[in-house]
Amino acid sequence: MDTAVRYEELSKAILEEHRLAFEKQDLKEAVDLMNAIERANRIFVMGVGREGIASRAFAMRLMHLGKEVHWIWDDTTPGMTKGDLFIATNGSGKIGHIHYVVEQAKKTGAEIAVVTGSPNEITPRLADYVLFVPASVFNGTDDRAVPSIQPMGNLFEQHLFMLFDIIVMLLEEKLQISHEDMEDRHRNVE
Repeated sequence: MDTAVRYEELSKAILEEHRLAFEKQDLKEAVDLMNAIERANRIFVMGVGREGIASRAFAMRLMHLGKEVHWIWDDTTPGMTKGDLFIATNGSGKIGHIHYVVEQAKKTGAEIAVVTGSPNEITPRLADYVLFVPASVFNGTDDRAVPSIQPMGNLFEQHLFMLFDIIVMLLEEKLQISHEDMEDRHRNVE
């Protein structure tokens, strides 16, 4: 098959998958997470693999919004306390070491948010806030997720980047923070 033709077919199919996932998104869950972010004294973020890369990008943008944000795996990450928010991305809802860290975080009194493609699994059940991302995820168990022609968890992982960026833009407007304010917080030693 001609590469150009196949490219066009794939790009259209993938864009349609994302359109359907955005259409199915529960906005109340997103607003609840945004409100928790706004209230939090400090925010801690965790994820693994490609989900983790999207989550780390989200953590960076939350810092650009002026929030104190820590990535769980950094050596300089302080302990959590009441008033903090822990955001764990756990696509399948049952990644063992993420579940363990969520259990430990709950003991600190911090609020817990789980971003997942499988909201009825073990880890989301521990959360104060669940953001169900209705996109096919690797080892996912929710039949409401948009199916994908892509391998493994591609759709979920890609969709996280866009959904997190939209949440940041909505927070930027809600908190009345300008693009320039965010740029002023960008690392300046590059």
